[in-house]
Amino acid sequence: MDFDRARSELQELLSRVKPAELPKLLDWMRNSDDLDHLLVDNKKVILESIADDLRARLPLNAMLPSETAAHHKMQQLAKATVHVDSFLYSDDQVDALCEEGSMSRTYCLSCGSVKTAPLDFISHSFSVSELQFLFQNVLPDLSGRTLVDVGSRLGAVLYGGHVYSSASRIIGLELSEEFIRLQNEMLLKYGLKDRVQVLHADVCMQDALVHSADVLVMNNVFEYFLEPSEQVRAWRFIMQTFRRTGSLLVTVPSLQDSLGALQVVMEPGWVEELPVDYDVYLGSDTDPEALRLIHLYRVL
Repeated sequence: MDFDRARSELQELLSRVKPAELPKLLDWMRNSDDLDHLLVDNKKVILESIADDLRARLPLNAMLPSETAAHHKMQQLAKATVHVDSFLYSDDQVDALCEEGSMSRTYCLSCGSVKTAPLDFISHSFSVSELQFLFQNVLPDLSGRTLVDVGSRLGAVLYGGHVYSSASRIIGLELSEEFIRLQNEMLLKYGLKDRVQVLHADVCMQDALVHSADVLVMNNVFEYFLEPSEQVRAWRFIMQTFRRTGSLLVTVPSLQDSLGALQVVMEPGWVEELPVDYDVYLGSDTDPEALRLIHLYRVL
């Protein structure tokens, strides 16, 4: 049954519901997780299986001791913040870890006191639901196109791009040899190397690749891993190199937030922001606010 037929039959069914019962039924459809099993497919199962494998290889915060710049940056934040990788841990898994005492959502404001405040959580990866949203609702058909993920880290965008899109080439750029090794292990184990590769490279040394990319993905890519002067250099390289008309840029957060924090002026006439429909339902474990951080731009 196609969408139009299903919509017609659903509308006909709702028309037969007693008026007094209709609000309850619509609320159940909107907020209950009773229908979530209908949204589970083999693609999501593959991604969750990769996440299971990665969790077994990484510390709870999914950060390496070598990531000194990121650790230092988080310590400097005004509010206590911990890294919880969204690709590895869903909200339900975080709740379970909190219940068993392995993780906490709050911290003590004064040692020995019951006075507590909520922790801020930050992720450097897309969740499985966010990957589904990115490739099925934000980006167009990528058949025959090249997608480059800047700072591929655990490889979430690479795995998501393989299972949710038809992109012919999916390339991750990563500076950490440890993360590259992990990504290559997953690509080999799950048979994803036919269209995916990871390069040990600084994006600023990849002029030809960045210029030829059809889609560039940048998820919290510089802020926690580079000093401000290096961030400015990297953004200026992107603005000067990623210039092919019609190419697409995906950022988290928005360009305005990223560049504004560095007091960098965007190249005039470089990109235009495209509308994104955020009002989609991908399951009860999807964070609508996280989806709204995903921005899409087209090179002019």
